[in-house]
This record gives sequence, structure tokens and C-alpha cells, in this order.
Amino acid sequence: MAKELRIGMIGYGFMGRAHSNAYKRLNDFFPVEHRPVLQAVAARNPDKARSFADNWGYQRVETDWRKVATADDVDLVDVCAPNHLHLDIVLAAAEAGKMICCEKPLAMSVAEAEQMVEAVEKHGVPNMVWYNYRRVPSIALAKQIVDEGRVGKPFHYRATYLQDWTISEDVPQGGAGTWRLDVDVAGSGVTGDLLAHSIDSAMWLNGPIARVVASTRTFVTERMHADTGEVQPVGIDDACMFLAEFANGSMGTFESTRYARGRKNYNTLELNGADGSVFFDLEDPEHLHFFEYQQKQSGKKVEDHLTGWRKIHVTNSEHPYMDKYWVPGTTIGYEHTFLNALADFVAGVESGNHTQPDFKCALQTQKVCDAVIESGRTREWVVTGAE
Repeated sequence: MAKELRIGMIGYGFMGRAHSNAYKRLNDFFPVEHRPVLQAVAARNPDKARSFADNWGYQRVETDWRKVATADDVDLVDVCAPNHLHLDIVLAAAEAGKMICCEKPLAMSVAEAEQMVEAVEKHGVPNMVWYNYRRVPSIALAKQIVDEGRVGKPFHYRATYLQDWTISEDVPQGGAGTWRLDVDVAGSGVTGDLLAHSIDSAMWLNGPIARVVASTRTFVTERMHADTGEVQPVGIDDACMFLAEFANGSMGTFESTRYARGRKNYNTLELNGADGSVFFDLEDPEHLHFFEYQQKQSGKKVEDHLTGWRKIHVTNSEHPYMDKYWVPGTTIGYEHTFLNALADFVAGVESGNHTQPDFKCALQTQKVCDAVIESGRTREWVVTGAE
């Protein structure tokens, strides 16, 4: 008999949909003991929240998030609310003894993230941050290749995350749909929204980022606020480029913008080492590109006439997560990254070997994000303190 895992969702936007889909499909694909039950959803707009609940099957709707975060009939609180609410929700849910899964970035600042880490550790509650790109099978395979020593001593890491949805000056800031452009709600712009993903993946693959120097830019400096109708200064970064030095001595370049016309969700990473390289593009997610210079098995250089980039179709059952899905040659989608993350979290709860990234791990990403924002202001190298 499966154990119920009663879900309390706070927020109903894009991520609320992605997470709800994962809860509904978990037991169809993964042999875990718990069965998610969509218990309650909290949001400010009762009509939209009711429509969301009816569509996905949540049993009740609340307009006060506290009635979900501390409810006796909720086991896991899923924080899909805007960033400025994460701290209060997490502190309340942790004190109530709830498992917590929180959207990224973890917090508005390192100071907030540290409070959240302290709370979940004090109350001993399982926790996870939804850095779902770790669960793309191709990126998970890249991690496996790195861990197997096939890349060798790392020299360079480069990442890009490009979008184009805020170019128009008519796009407002604030409100339900564009809160990511409001610094008081989001905390930062592309650094916390997009580069946080890039930073998490980079440190998962290549270790801590020790120090950074950044340049940030706000191209549209005033926008109408969706809630007030007034034109107000824009406080978020529209674009960010930074150089990084990793603790292992390798160098990194990171670029992110919402002003790359034609780029919708262009998220790439590349790691170059002495023995090989890996490259990934989220717009071609079922493929991982691997260059092998020295064979791991023989320890010898690959013969010259056989060298070249290898395009691995990551659909075999031997590849990460793919044994849970379809036959080789058939692909999975973006939504499955959340399903894979949830499966790892639930399996970790059941085994006691908790999954990553947890709040403490996400705190390290927050440290880098804060250092990037500080460097963007000072134009100087900043030590991150990331571990």
C-alpha cells in the first residue's frame, strides 16, 4: 500500500504547472513508496487558483499561504511563489515540520538563504531546490563522464543563457506575469533567474566558483508597473556577463540576457579538459557532445584519424533516467526534468540519503549570484565564499 505524500502548492504559474505534472506522473514511471496527493493550492487570486485546482485536481484552494504551509493535512510544501515570499514561507513550513521543495533561486540574498538553511536544519525537514537542469539526462551524463575522469584536468568552462522576451519597452514590470522585472519581488534580473541555473550546473560539474568579475546592464531603465500603472525605475539586470575563477584553477565565462533577439531559451554549457570536452545545448536536449582525446580504458591518445566530436543520442536505458521511460531512440521532454528531480527527492526521503541540491547546496549558488551582482556594481573581482 503506497504511503500518501500530501502536497501543498503555493503559487500556480508556469512552475506550478510543471511541478503538478510531476506529482501526478511520479508513480507511473518511478517505483517509489509514496504516492503524491494534490491536497491544497494557495494563491492571491481565488478565481485563478480555483481554475488551476480544478484543472490539476487539487482538493482545496486557499488565498492565505499560511493555511497551506502549516496545515495538518499537508506533508510537503512546494514554494512556487515569487522570490520575495520564499523566506517567510520556508520559515513557517520548516517550523511546522513540513518537507519543502522550493523554486530557484532559493532566496533574495545570501542573508535570507542562510536563515532558510538554518531553519530546515534546525527542524530536520527534507528539502530540495528545483534546479531541474541537473535532471536533464544529457547533463546528468556529462556529470557521469566528468566523474569517470574522461575530461581530465579542467581548463575552461563556458555557459550562455539567452532569451528575448523583455526587449519591448511596453513590457511592464511587476504584477502576476512580469514580477521577474520588479527588483523588490525578484531580487535581481537575469542573474537570479537564468544565471542561477548556469551557476548551479557549473559548480555541479566543475566544483566551486571562487571569485568573479561582472558587467551588468539595464537596457530599459523605466517601465510601467503593472500593479500601480505608474512608470518607475527598473532595478533588475537585463543582461550580465561575468568571468569566473574556479577553486580547481580553471577559468569560466558566463553570459545571460533577455535581449538576444531570436533566442527563446538558449541554454548551453561546455567544459574543456586535458583529456576531453563536453558540450550541451538545451534546445537540442537529447544530445550530448563529447570529445575524447585520451581513452580512459587504455590511457592512450585516440588515434588521429578517429578524433572528433561525438554526438551521443542520450536515449539508451544505460543513460541517466532513461530506463524509466521509452525504448532507445525515443526522447523525453522538459517536463520530465521535474519528474526526475521529484523522483530523486522522494527516493532520498525513503532511503535517508537525501538528494541534491538541497538548501545548503543552493546557498552556494546564492553566494555566487550575490557576488556577481556586487561585482556588477563595483566592476571589481569579488570572492564568492562558495564551498
